[in-house]
Amino acid sequence: MLTTSPIRRVFLSGICGTAMASLAGMLKATGYQVSGSDDGVYPPMSTFLEGLGVEVFAGFDASHIRDTAPDLVVIGNALSRGNPEVEYVLDAGVRYASLPETLKELFIRGHRSVVVAGTHGKTTATALLAWVLESAGRNPSFMLGGIAENFASSFRIGSGPDFVVEGDEYDTAFFDKAPKFLHYLPHIVLVENIEFDHADIYRDLEAIQLAFRRLIRIVPRSGLIVAGIGSPAVRDVLDEAEAPVATFGLEAGDWRPDGITPVGGGTEFDVLRDGTFWHRFGIPLLGTFNVLNALSVIVAADRLGLSPGEIAVGFRTFRNVRRRLEVRGEVAGVLVYDDFAHHPTAVRETLGAVRQRFPEGRIWAVFEPRSQTSRRSVFESDFARALAVADIAVIAPVFMTTHIDPGGVLSPERVRQGVLEQGREAYAPESTGEVVSLIVGGAKRGDHVVVMSNGGFDNIHERLLDGLRRRRAQEAV
Repeated sequence: MLTTSPIRRVFLSGICGTAMASLAGMLKATGYQVSGSDDGVYPPMSTFLEGLGVEVFAGFDASHIRDTAPDLVVIGNALSRGNPEVEYVLDAGVRYASLPETLKELFIRGHRSVVVAGTHGKTTATALLAWVLESAGRNPSFMLGGIAENFASSFRIGSGPDFVVEGDEYDTAFFDKAPKFLHYLPHIVLVENIEFDHADIYRDLEAIQLAFRRLIRIVPRSGLIVAGIGSPAVRDVLDEAEAPVATFGLEAGDWRPDGITPVGGGTEFDVLRDGTFWHRFGIPLLGTFNVLNALSVIVAADRLGLSPGEIAVGFRTFRNVRRRLEVRGEVAGVLVYDDFAHHPTAVRETLGAVRQRFPEGRIWAVFEPRSQTSRRSVFESDFARALAVADIAVIAPVFMTTHIDPGGVLSPERVRQGVLEQGREAYAPESTGEVVSLIVGGAKRGDHVVVMSNGGFDNIHERLLDGLRRRRAQEAV
């Protein structure tokens, strides 16, 4: 337990991850002395932490912990045995904990916890629910894996009763291999979908379903499970529920959307509750997947006591999450987007949303295989089908393959061939520079360049925009 003796100084090993940096901010905001360390300390996280007044050491070294003498060390889940700070903590008997355990004991306990889980849409739905509660005057606390534009932050400590947290199924730490979301004391759980992911730690879909079964099993009978029954894998785990279940989906469920209509850069839709019209909503987001994100939020917000009108106001004023079809710039009629999609379903839905909004425009899909799963060959054919939603697919080199069995690494060339077989243009350049040159040389007015990666991708967005500006200047001469 974290509360056996007073905690004043906290050190975070692996502080530059999104969640760890958010935790550092929460600790700092509540009066703890906070410091930490990480490899690769660089913007934006380095500047974010500097702005919080958090001292960050570059690299891992036992002296960082010995010299700061923390009461607690939070060990990030990217660290393992052999790390010098981990070894010092174990040898010296320093109190340590995982991020989820720290979040639970120092921030979530005592609140009504709303855990937003599922393979896709977690970050958007978490930010949307937090904002709906905020706009209704509920002053929630929240933590999510991205920057919520309405708050300009990935976390907030509010005075209200609700804590909204993005629930990740990834494992907790080297000393705790249970999914993170099992630590979050769930009272309400949102599960929109379940698919196979995290191939580095889960062997198959059934293993992932087991993690969700465990989550559903700990929701109290006074709580609620909000379940997207359009996902077969979600339907299969609901037999573990002791809490009430509210279902939603496009075709079936207690709650369903109707009359889905693209309007400008957003979407409007009716909501049917038990087959009866309940309210019409508008969201400044594209795609049916975002309608489902919104629908899950509606069900949870209704349970939390918000009226349809209060929910609608929150939806209208929502400003999305950074890196979710975020327009990074436009040059000479070419729009460049940044999106976090790194799973075939997310890639397909993201490109489909752009296609729905701009049916006449040409779409470039620029994909970097960077996540633990996308770097592996397991989804090659699925990525080919997803990327073929675009007119032109560009598959970048696989990011860091050193710790993957060479026989199991995704082949950009095989994905390219799969896209070509579906009648679309496809390329597999050998470097990010070649990707930039290809697009700058071939893009034309009215094109939409959708860059998809869950990492920095060598600052490709600015490189593309700079290249397009140079081309425009040359053409004007």
